[in-house]
Amino acid sequence: MTTATTATAASPYQSYVYAYPHKTAYRRLPDRPGLRDLWAAEPKNALSLYLHIPFCEVRCGFCNLFTRIGAPDGLTGAYLDALERQAGAVREALGDRNGVRFATAAFGGGTPTFLTAAELTRLCDIAERRMGADLRAVPLSVEASPATATADRLAVLAERGTTRLSLGVQSFVDSEARAAVRPQRRADVEAALARIREAGIPVLNIDLIYGIDGQTEQTWLRSLDAALAWHPEELYLYPLYVRPLTGLGRRTATDPDPAWDAQRLHLYRTGRDHLLAHGYTQQSMRMFRRADAPPQGADDYACQTDGMIGLGCGARSYTSGLHYSFDYAVDMHEIRGIVDDYVSRPAGDFAHAEIGRRIGVDEARRRHLLQSLLQAEGLRHDDYRTRFGAAPGDHFGAELGRFAHRGWLTDDGTVLRLTAEGLAHSDAIGPGLFSPAVRAAMAAYERK
Repeated sequence: MTTATTATAASPYQSYVYAYPHKTAYRRLPDRPGLRDLWAAEPKNALSLYLHIPFCEVRCGFCNLFTRIGAPDGLTGAYLDALERQAGAVREALGDRNGVRFATAAFGGGTPTFLTAAELTRLCDIAERRMGADLRAVPLSVEASPATATADRLAVLAERGTTRLSLGVQSFVDSEARAAVRPQRRADVEAALARIREAGIPVLNIDLIYGIDGQTEQTWLRSLDAALAWHPEELYLYPLYVRPLTGLGRRTATDPDPAWDAQRLHLYRTGRDHLLAHGYTQQSMRMFRRADAPPQGADDYACQTDGMIGLGCGARSYTSGLHYSFDYAVDMHEIRGIVDDYVSRPAGDFAHAEIGRRIGVDEARRRHLLQSLLQAEGLRHDDYRTRFGAAPGDHFGAELGRFAHRGWLTDDGTVLRLTAEGLAHSDAIGPGLFSPAVRAAMAAYERK
């Protein structure tokens, strides 16, 4: 990547909006509301379950996720003990067992497959026996890295009903992997992919990143073709971000750079067109699905809707009126402290929400608009009107007008949909819909 030059407000790479509001807008909740009260009036017949494992064997240079490198002896076991205590408290707070049903499940991190095969078995047991999720009957997505996608771990996941395995590859070019501070060899990646296919998990997703230092159109196509050789059911193409407190952020300028923006935009278009030409359909700016892939139920963005139960110290939970989690950090020292605090908590501590953000009507509208508009299928007017009693333009006419003026948005009277160029600028459109209050809270957040 090039060094930073003059900032530009028109950067297409402002922020990846995968959840709204972002955790940096959360604050400590003085009243520590009880989960029983928070969930009492919520629909509980189609919940999403997310279990977070905050451990990785290495930390990639671009990563700002809540995860720590390695685990001292006994820490993963202590973490699962705490996860089980939390699951018990949360399940009790949800109330009537017959009225609670989970429609989707996911294990994320971090790297869930950092756990041993025996620990993964216990993780599945917590989801099933403590929470009541039938993992073999619902879509179950699990994240993995090449080094931890071992045959014994994959066998556990396949046997327990995993329908989707997402492998973080990022690049099949060894020099690019090193530039992203991701020590791996292509041979090891290929071996991991072979093991995943042998395990028989129905959907393989491969994550790739564009915009890495030294990457060219030719090396980007080389990575894409290497991925396509495995016929993955899904591919995610991520632009590289250099964020504060990450490995790359400590040694690289993080200001907007028009030249780097242009390079990433070119590589995005190259990758998009290549996948479309090879029989993939575009679901969002990042997600591409093979046209003949088996249906998977809800896409990733649907797991960010109301009715999500998050377990683990890096997980979020969403009710219609409150989003809540544990503390958030990027710095390694801070993360270790939060994990240590989590594993020491008694069961009673998990019956309350401590950090979060209340969601009013305006934020609910923005959230629905964001989640729908950033998907290729767009936002249906009748869905919005049914939920909010008005047309999207009645609430967001100015913002939608600006997007349409730029050629990013079309409206046929039935569906608001991003154009191809609009999808390319999703990371500018998303932040453009943040409320002033959320912007202010994010700006005031003290990084740690």
